[in-house]
Amino acid sequence: MTWESSAADLAARVTHRSSRWRAPVTRTPRHVFVPAWWEADGGRWELHDPVNEDHWYPAAYADRSLVTRVGALHADQAKPDDRPAGRPTSSATLPSLVVAMFQHARIDDGDELLDVGTGSGYGTALAAHRLGDQAVTSIDVDPYLVEAARDRLATIGLRPRVETADATAPLRAGGQFDRIVATVAVRTVPVGWLTALRTGGRLVTTIAGTSLILTAEKRADGAAVGRVEWDRAGFMPVRHGAEYPAGAGGLLAAAHEIDGEDVSTSPYPVVDVANAWDLDSMLGITAPGVEHAYLDEGYRRTAVMAHADGSWARATSVGGEAPTVHQGGPRRLWDILDELRAYWLQHGELPARGARVLITPEGETRLARGAWRAVL
Repeated sequence: MTWESSAADLAARVTHRSSRWRAPVTRTPRHVFVPAWWEADGGRWELHDPVNEDHWYPAAYADRSLVTRVGALHADQAKPDDRPAGRPTSSATLPSLVVAMFQHARIDDGDELLDVGTGSGYGTALAAHRLGDQAVTSIDVDPYLVEAARDRLATIGLRPRVETADATAPLRAGGQFDRIVATVAVRTVPVGWLTALRTGGRLVTTIAGTSLILTAEKRADGAAVGRVEWDRAGFMPVRHGAEYPAGAGGLLAAAHEIDGEDVSTSPYPVVDVANAWDLDSMLGITAPGVEHAYLDEGYRRTAVMAHADGSWARATSVGGEAPTVHQGGPRRLWDILDELRAYWLQHGELPARGARVLITPEGETRLARGAWRAVL
């Protein structure tokens, strides 16, 4: 087994043979960018630090994401008995999704690219192989990730500009880039991205808390127009420091047992919202920041929702009966979910995917499809 043959096999799986991304995937040793990673095992994170190529290459050249950082602990810096707690905060994204995001950008020869979310550096390497070092700038908020990616890129002969920066803050370069591709998710498009994008340039990102890919091209008036693509993607939300703010994990755990201020029945079955991508995306637009848990015991299904504002809901169905719903806090989260499901039944689909997009020069993101409107 060699990395060259492994990379060639990966390229054959994730690109068409005539794709301009076939050669970059074939030429990039992905294992260099993921020397160690975390895997979840029974609710705990365990370090995978390969001792040989037989252990390393099958994971590194699989079309899967590898979690490289949990909480504040990067796998590179971990000891075998470390068991970090918290959410994943960085990963090496599955190659097919990296390629898909670049394809959505419609990158041409000679384009200058801003790669937002350096992460492992693998995507940056693909872009540098495709466009050349001088045409690629990559940024990440994490100084260690930037330093590690810069070093790993250099070991394979690539030297794009890789810098530490908060992607949501003003960027130093104005009107410099033809394309901006973000492999981190944002709630609204940062004003700095529009400023950094040339007129006619194209940006590709995902809306945080959803699986929605947004593409838009910049107009001469400073706004950008585009659409929500039909494809799906999931990326970690942009962060501004070492870790994400505390979420609703404690309330989510407690909501499995506590009694609700309101108790009712729902006309719709219990659903695993986090894995119902379109429904989850609409909820992410309507009520961003909701966290989910789901338990299927065969005869009994339970879905739990919680938000950092103190809102929570629990729906339980036994033997296929109508779910009993407990809710508490300032908002009735399950009622919001049921309203979305009612819209779906009435209209035959949810409106976000395929929606038109307008991003104002001030960064307000507006979605519209038919009579439906949303402002992020």
